[in-house]
Amino acid sequence: MTNAALALALLLTGCLSARAAEPVEDAPDPVITFAEVAAGKAKLIDLTYPLNAKNAYWPGDNYSPFELKTIASLEKDGVLSKAFSMPEHLGTHIDAPNHFEKNQPDVAEIPLEQLIGPGVVIDIEPRAEQLPDTTLSVKDLLAWEKQHGRIPNGAIVLLHTGWGRFWNNYTRYKNQDATGRLHFPSYSADAARWLVEKRQVRGVGVDTLSIDHGLSRDFAVHHIVNAAGKYGLENVAHLDKLPPRGFYVIVAPIRIESGSGGPARVIAVLRK
Repeated sequence: MTNAALALALLLTGCLSARAAEPVEDAPDPVITFAEVAAGKAKLIDLTYPLNAKNAYWPGDNYSPFELKTIASLEKDGVLSKAFSMPEHLGTHIDAPNHFEKNQPDVAEIPLEQLIGPGVVIDIEPRAEQLPDTTLSVKDLLAWEKQHGRIPNGAIVLLHTGWGRFWNNYTRYKNQDATGRLHFPSYSADAARWLVEKRQVRGVGVDTLSIDHGLSRDFAVHHIVNAAGKYGLENVAHLDKLPPRGFYVIVAPIRIESGSGGPARVIAVLRK
């Protein structure tokens, strides 16, 4: 077993042990054992965009694109080495609880147990295609539960808006109008509060620039999620490849001491 497979197995063991202590839900997710993962019998889906200079980032002052430069080459130095620079909030990344709230954990302090959990995908793509300013509502969540069963306590909830189809076109992805206002879908404050209070989610994620919709000025969703000690995942890739439930999510962020977030490798684990 490789070190990576062993680490993944240990994380999954912790997730499954914690989950076993929870009440049985009306639609229990399938158990995926670490042995199945290590033996290649589980399906892994990478929900992470590769980092490069074309990655989307928040269009604010002092933000800049990803930059990568070679500082040593095989031809000249006998070794290949590179240096990169980027804002914390670029590409597929995590917003730590301290991003919008004081006295909350930074990205290096998020407990490992919070970075893995049962995954849920809420799909609003058909509506978002017609209404780019739409937000996920509590009504949407209740409708999802009626169809798919109760969202597990401690889930990592991912919102699929279909915005990933614009990933390679930053102008269209941020969808900024002449007045500087952004237009893309995401969570409503009510939905975020419901997920935090009623389902005690570990974190929430979305396939757009922000867990707040583009028109937001008060960033209410960030405040609600971060005030509860939870994190957000932004620019999550390939949510169209996931089922509504029945999988686990592993979040592996860069560990920057005092950081407000950073690039993260996000992995979904499913039964084959």
